[in-house]
Amino acid sequence: MQSMSVVASSQAAAVSQRLASSKKLSPAISRPAAARKAVRVRAEGEAAAPGLETKGQNFEALKDIQEIMNILPHRYPFLLVDRVLEWEYGKYAVGYKLVSMNENFFCGHFPQRAIMPGVLQVEALAQLGGIVMIDPTDAAQQNNFFFGGVDNCRWRKPVVPGDVLMMRCDVSKFNKKFGICKMTAKAFVGEDLVCEAELTLVMGK
Repeated sequence: MQSMSVVASSQAAAVSQRLASSKKLSPAISRPAAARKAVRVRAEGEAAAPGLETKGQNFEALKDIQEIMNILPHRYPFLLVDRVLEWEYGKYAVGYKLVSMNENFFCGHFPQRAIMPGVLQVEALAQLGGIVMIDPTDAAQQNNFFFGGVDNCRWRKPVVPGDVLMMRCDVSKFNKKFGICKMTAKAFVGEDLVCEAELTLVMGK
């Protein structure tokens, strides 16, 4: 038994020596205890300080979802504007749609690779455009416009769950007498242009 113990001790010592001299080990293993403690303290300090979790944008709403629903007739699952950031009646609007994996269309588009349908990107732009052309002081106009046409539509990149679809609509021509509004619409994810089109919207009667 004693000889086995001696052999085991010598083997353990040999293993420890090889581990100490190995170049494949993490640098922390070969550091003195005091250095390892300092590294550990710095890591804990970094985790406690504000980091990436505080970097995200939470844009202040000019029109929040309640105000949007007072203007648009759309409701779940077809309300595609979550917040309006900038707006001037008859001229332009900037807003966004938060794209979540919980969107009902992702069940079938596509089960193996979730992509926001291009036609829904255009629909989201049209909804923002409707907010541009509806006069907030005219109660008769509320919830009362239609999609009249789409020209020169292009899709540049896929829009996927987790993206923020930032949108801008600029009025190019607005015939208020006939209730016809033409506008240039663009959608972005970050700095990437993902969709653009020229829209025609018609005021309902």
